[in-house]
Amino acid sequence: MIKVITYGTFDLFHEGHYNILKRAKENGDYLIVGVTSENYDKMRGKLNVKQSLFERIENVKRSGFADEIIVEEYMGQKIEDIKKYHIDRFIIGSDWRGKFDYLNEFCEVIYLERTKGVSSTQLRNKERGIIKLGCVGAGRIATRMCLESRYVSGINFDYVYGRDEEKIKKFAEDNDLKYYSTNFDEFLKEVDAVYIATPHLTHYEFVKKSLENKKHVLCEKPMVLKKEMVKELYDIASKNNVVLYEAIKTAYVPGFIRMIALAKSGIIGEIKDVDATFTKLISDISLREFDKNQAGGSVTELATYPLLAIIKLLGVNYKDIDYYSYYGDKDVDLYTKIILKYDNAIASAQVGIGVKREGELIISGTKGYILVPAPWWKTEYFEVRFENANENEKYFYKFEGDGLRYELSDFLNSIVNKTDNIYLKQEEIESITSIIERLYYKGDN
Repeated sequence: MIKVITYGTFDLFHEGHYNILKRAKENGDYLIVGVTSENYDKMRGKLNVKQSLFERIENVKRSGFADEIIVEEYMGQKIEDIKKYHIDRFIIGSDWRGKFDYLNEFCEVIYLERTKGVSSTQLRNKERGIIKLGCVGAGRIATRMCLESRYVSGINFDYVYGRDEEKIKKFAEDNDLKYYSTNFDEFLKEVDAVYIATPHLTHYEFVKKSLENKKHVLCEKPMVLKKEMVKELYDIASKNNVVLYEAIKTAYVPGFIRMIALAKSGIIGEIKDVDATFTKLISDISLREFDKNQAGGSVTELATYPLLAIIKLLGVNYKDIDYYSYYGDKDVDLYTKIILKYDNAIASAQVGIGVKREGELIISGTKGYILVPAPWWKTEYFEVRFENANENEKYFYKFEGDGLRYELSDFLNSIVNKTDNIYLKQEEIESITSIIERLYYKGDN
């Protein structure tokens, strides 16, 4: 007898789930199905699961294919289950291709092609949060968002738009997307929400047209490079009753949110200084980051992150700004230090694509300070330190994957529940954008 095992959340059971269970059953004589527990889903960053464990188990039972159902509760359980139940074949969808190759040591691993696009046709129900999301662009960050979207229940990521048909066709194939198009108007007709991951200077037109067509928009940072454009786009979003988010992932990370709240609680007294650094050495000078005509440079590429921390901690009402940049032999800044002066505090942000520096965040107060080590923009750990080292405290928070799932989850919640973005307000985006605008357009004055 050939024994087969497969695993899944099986939330909002649809035809794709049915098909993979049916085909898993056809690969053997006895099928065991592992359904993930709520705690395990949260631990691995699976967000927005709508149904309870009991409901999801019932979903699998009703399919009629499972000979036995077990609950997956912790990392590493798959190996133990394969040994315990004497499994011959492990079956999983092709969107996880390669991830479970390590199980070949214990049984045969088979990746089955998933049923493309069926979630959107079978579960098209906005009250339950099923949103058709399309991607504009087919670069590195778009690939990461495809992977991260699998952890956010209620999103169907099945469409990509781009101007280069060969490139987006390959992107769709590589990421198991059902649709691709080189016609933006046709693309907009097929989606409810748009994720924009194209070069900086293309954002404005894509965002504006999407909003005017009543599509929700999640746009990579910086969304635009002028404060007035931010205001205009938010006005269009409000007029059309749609959601507009800037994809600064750090703003939505649980550890960062809790760190900001703790800092502002008064635990280190009055905050007097914020020092934030983000540098990323880029060796390939042919990339857009080094192209002035594509808004390259360390400020446009990286300044959003440290400015986010500063604005969150000290507010938008800074009194003065100064900056120093290093260009080397390039047309774009390779390193920039930004200094913001407030009535009763000071802040500095360091960004670089050609200079390396420790990427830490230090928040100094009248009673102590908070140290968030690199990479602080993926906040998992920070320390609150005092004059008396015996009073020091350490804090740990889970950061899953690339972190994009957090912003995508909050974006979905705002769409479904018709709520404002509570983690990144319009005035904060305007303030960050105005600083970048001042530095980027300085030569035009």
